[in-house]
Amino acid sequence: MEEMILRMKDVTKQYPAFTLDRVSLDIPRGYIMGFVGRNGAGKSTTIKCMTDIIRTDSGEMEWFGQAGSKMPLEMKERIGYVSEEPAFYEEMTVEWTGNFVGGFYRKWEEALFRKLLKRFQVDPKKKIKELSRGMKVKLSLALAMAHHPELLILDEPTSGLDPVIRSELLDVFREIIQDERASIFFSSHITSDIEKVADYITVIHNGRIAASGDKLTVLDQWKLVKADNRYLGPRLERLLAGMKRGEFGFSGMTRDIREFEREWKRSFPAADYKVEKLTLDEMLVRMAGEEEEFMEQHG
Repeated sequence: MEEMILRMKDVTKQYPAFTLDRVSLDIPRGYIMGFVGRNGAGKSTTIKCMTDIIRTDSGEMEWFGQAGSKMPLEMKERIGYVSEEPAFYEEMTVEWTGNFVGGFYRKWEEALFRKLLKRFQVDPKKKIKELSRGMKVKLSLALAMAHHPELLILDEPTSGLDPVIRSELLDVFREIIQDERASIFFSSHITSDIEKVADYITVIHNGRIAASGDKLTVLDQWKLVKADNRYLGPRLERLLAGMKRGEFGFSGMTRDIREFEREWKRSFPAADYKVEKLTLDEMLVRMAGEEEEFMEQHG
């Protein structure tokens, strides 16, 4: 059985205009978990709950095998975090920043920090304000990795970066998990990045988990069905989400292709339809179009 670095079970957090609703997910040791959803779906709120930045209203949390309502300080030592918009003292140098951050960690390794800066081509003598956005992300990653975290949490780290830097960072993420000791929780709305590096995928939609599991299983669960418009009716619509209608046909996705096939054969035994695989990007686009209807039918 795989060891879980972090578990969330039925975690709920309510705000006036948004609810994180009974979120459950497991992060296994030694793998990359991709966490995807459109902006506003609840990705950052989930991360704040799992890192104990905000208190949950209900649900259970377990860090490194230890359950509790609040994360112990020693557990925070075992986690590294990179945000979408890193906050630094802009007038200070990279070197000063490393010394400052390193003082908070007992396992901080200055030699590793220097090695990472060299690899990422970040000049330790430069002031933070002189760094590009990509360089600031690389600095954040070096700071997060220099104390040997067992769980690296990345909140939209590749957002807004050019493809070359994004590709470079994805290579780094793959290397981090090579010794099977550390795990990465990689939140992003850039589905192509997730598909390239993730071993597991969790999809969040409107504050609720729509799918979670190993990448191939999640992508294989959902199928895209296409057929002529004359066959579309309430009985089929009940089985499909993310519906799109065109002049000559309709398409929709289903998580239970067998149930769809049974209904189709019962209703239209002589008619044909097409079944295609869904990309992660297509899945998210169709979920976003369905909103509450999607979650009521398939949540």
